[in-house]
Amino acid sequence: MNHFTPLSAAIGGALIGLSAALLMLVAGRVAGITGIFSGALTGTAGERGWRWAFVGGLILAPLSGALVGYPLTVPAMPGNWALIIVAGVLVGFGTRMSNGCTSGHGVCGIARISPRSITATAIFMAVAIGVVAVMRHGMGG
Repeated sequence: MNHFTPLSAAIGGALIGLSAALLMLVAGRVAGITGIFSGALTGTAGERGWRWAFVGGLILAPLSGALVGYPLTVPAMPGNWALIIVAGVLVGFGTRMSNGCTSGHGVCGIARISPRSITATAIFMAVAIGVVAVMRHGMGG
């Protein structure tokens, strides 16, 4: 991280927590992106509206920030497309295996003290640490 700013990170985290809590309080729904997006594609007509609004907000929020002067940063990606594709497939596979994504398990599940979510998040983090170690130190990065 080149430009870590603790204040903006804390504000962002608080906003994520607030939005997850409000979605649970108002709609009785967990703010797991995988489940929300899946339901937007396959859910009933009454369920799709709020789900598409949530997904739209994820896309429009950074674009709105860019309009008022906060630059959009381009993530550092490896140049190897095969590596990117394999990583995407593995993330998708892991999401299906754990019945949710990092946002659902990490933000909402841990807040509900769900043993399954705590375990899933611990595994997500351990694998991420291992991947970073291998990519930075084991593959000449």
